Amino acid sequence: MWSLSDITTSIQDWLNQHFSPTWSLIFQMLIVGISVISLFAILGLVLVMMERKVSAWMQIRLGPNRVGPKGMLQSFADTLKLLVKEGMTPGGADKFLFNLAPIIAMIVAMLLMAPIAFAKDFQIWNLNIGVLYVTAISSISVISILMAGWASNNKYSLMGAMRSGAQIVSYELSAGLSILTVVVLTGSLSLNDIVYSQQNGWWIFKGHIPVIIAFLIFLVAVTAETNRAPFDLAEAESELTAGFHTEYSGMKFALFFLAEYVNVFIGCAIGATLFLGGWMPFHIGNWEAFNHVMDYIPSGLWFMGKTFFLIFVIMWFRWTFPRLRIDQLLNLEWKYLLPIGMFNILLVTLIAIMGWHF
Repeated sequence: MWSLSDITTSIQDWLNQHFSPTWSLIFQMLIVGISVISLFAILGLVLVMMERKVSAWMQIRLGPNRVGPKGMLQSFADTLKLLVKEGMTPGGADKFLFNLAPIIAMIVAMLLMAPIAFAKDFQIWNLNIGVLYVTAISSISVISILMAGWASNNKYSLMGAMRSGAQIVSYELSAGLSILTVVVLTGSLSLNDIVYSQQNGWWIFKGHIPVIIAFLIFLVAVTAETNRAPFDLAEAESELTAGFHTEYSGMKFALFFLAEYVNVFIGCAIGATLFLGGWMPFHIGNWEAFNHVMDYIPSGLWFMGKTFFLIFVIMWFRWTFPRLRIDQLLNLEWKYLLPIGMFNILLVTLIAIMGWHF
C-alpha cells in the first residue's frame, strides 16, 4: 500500500539538518499552517462549484455556464467579488465580537483538521484521543454563531443564532452516540487505530445493523450541525433574511461561508474514517488476491473518494427535502434520534462483549 511517509520524513530530515530543533519545529508548523489554509481555499472553490452543479443536475438545468469552460471559473469570480467588496460593520454592533466571530469559526475548522488521516502515514497530529478531541473542538463552533448573532444588534441575526444554538447542542448528542458505537467496537479513541481496525472490512459492513443505524444517525446529525438544508433554520432566507450572518459582508461573510463548507468536509471526513475505513482500501476478509489489487489504489484517493461521496449525499439531502420547522427539527432529535441512538449503543455494546461482529 502506498504511503506518503517518505515525503514528510524527507522534509523533516532536511529541516533538521539545516536548522536548529526550535527553528525546524517552527518551519514545520508554518508548512502545516500554509498547507491547511491552501486546502481551505481549494475546498471552498471546489465544494461551491460542486454544490451548484449537483443542484443543477438534480433540477435538470445547466447551473453556472458563463465564466470559464462550462462555468468552472464561477467560484473564482465569486471569490474575487467577495475580496473587493467593502466589509460593513453596523453602527450599533459590538465591533470587537462582530469581527471576532468569523475568525473563531475558521479557527475551529482549522483545529479540527489536526487528527484527520488524509492518507496512510499522512496526518497533522496522531492524537491517541482523536475522537474525544474532535467532539470537544467541534462543540466550540456554536460560540462563533451565537457571538455573531448577538453582536450584530439585529433581531433576525439573534433569532437565527438562538435557533442554531438549540439545534447544534441537540444534535451533538446523537452525533456523539453514533460515534461511540465505533469506539466501543474498536476499543480505542485514536482515529488511526479505528482505521487500522478496518483492515479486514469497513465497520459499515462488519458491524451489522447497529452500525448502519449509527451511520444514518451520524449523517443526519452532521447535516444539522453544519446548518445545512433541510436543517438550515439558522439562516432561513424566507424567514430571517440570512440568519446569524445577515449583517456580514465582504470577507467576513466569506469566512462564515467557507467555514460552513469546510465543516461539511470535516464531518464527512470523520464519517468516512469511522464507518467507511478512512484511507483503508476495500478489503474482504481473507481474499488476499482481491485485497492486494485494492491496495494498488493510493490511500489518499480512497479517503477523498469516500469523503466526497458523503458530501454528495448531504448535498442530495438539501435538494430533496423541504426545510423543517424548528419544532419538527427538535422533535426529530429528542423524540426519535436520541432514543434510537441510546438503544443502539446498548445493542452495540452487547455485540462487542459477545464478539458477534465479523
